[in-house]
Amino acid sequence: MNGVFVTLNAGSSSLKFAVFEGGSASTTALMRGKIAGIGGTPVFSAKDAHGKAINTGGLGALEASSDHETLIAQLLPWLASYQKDRPLLAVGHRVVHGGQFYDRPTLISPQVIEELETLVPLAPLHQPHNIAAIRAVEKWRPETPQIACFDTSFHRTQPRLAQLFALPRDLTEQGIIRYGFHGLSYDYIASVLPEHLGQNASGRVIVAHLGNGSSMCAMKNRKSVATSMGFTALDGLMMGRRCGSLDPGVILYLMQAKGMTAPDIENLLYKESGLLGVSGLTNDVQDLQNSDDPNAQEAIALFCYRAASNLANLLPSIGGLDALVFTAGIGENSAQIRELICEQLGWLGVALDDASNKKNATRISTDRSRVEVFVLPTNEEAVIARACRELLH
Repeated sequence: MNGVFVTLNAGSSSLKFAVFEGGSASTTALMRGKIAGIGGTPVFSAKDAHGKAINTGGLGALEASSDHETLIAQLLPWLASYQKDRPLLAVGHRVVHGGQFYDRPTLISPQVIEELETLVPLAPLHQPHNIAAIRAVEKWRPETPQIACFDTSFHRTQPRLAQLFALPRDLTEQGIIRYGFHGLSYDYIASVLPEHLGQNASGRVIVAHLGNGSSMCAMKNRKSVATSMGFTALDGLMMGRRCGSLDPGVILYLMQAKGMTAPDIENLLYKESGLLGVSGLTNDVQDLQNSDDPNAQEAIALFCYRAASNLANLLPSIGGLDALVFTAGIGENSAQIRELICEQLGWLGVALDDASNKKNATRISTDRSRVEVFVLPTNEEAVIARACRELLH
């Protein structure tokens, strides 16, 4: 195919994008970049395939407080002009929640958009922005095929018991189940496991996607068997601003005794908790690691304790552990976080090589470690581009 694919990943305050060659299966983007600071002062940056900064002057000034749809409307024509004579074949989107509707990438239609809108309450920080990106492309170039790739799809291979809550059956039948998230990241890591693990790639593997949003996925045969996130992206591990697993009685108490409303609680759990809430300072791991404030150190310690505990909870689903993979922003870059988590997994036979860990090497476990430990960069955009190729073919 002579042309390019554009991938869009619209988050709560940022928009990541990448451009891939249409006629190649390469996972290397021709260009990638982001608009950060959406809702405040947007900052645009882009790099070519060699990591060289691209002059983005032709994009024009980005107005403060512009929303996702406005910024995407500026970005898309600039991308088209930058690619010059290579036609735009399709736009692929990361969509956080596919609910029970979708277990694989799908071509977007008006009906698809309507179904995605019904899932907004399950992913309020992400789903509205994902849909805004789709609508912006539709307005700009309605004839361009758009493809939705869902963070929940990768987990649809889980056995029924792993998806159930202990709730009345009629609620289960209405779709209140464990969905899991970060599926595009796990999909990519699963695809590259054979390059690093050999025969163990199909064995018992847990991938720790640690970033501002964090989760873990237990795999066998490179398929999802269990995951830490559930009905929404609040469950499981402690995160940058999200609390992770929480006794539901706390929510009842906040409503009944403290008079908090549903929007108050939503804001508390999604935006004021996690590393930010515990430290009282920031959700930035690097800043917390550099701080002498005891609250900052406690926030990091709790993050690692909860991560190790969640990993242990996943072990029964795969019957042990052959390999542990760290990925995403924190997982790929914080040697301290990896060390603190692995220290609590010594009973599993996990032994880190300190020098390799500090260098962010690919393999960071010692030769005597009974569990191999890796640091593998994720590439969600490559998964989206692959889906575009497959669906257009």
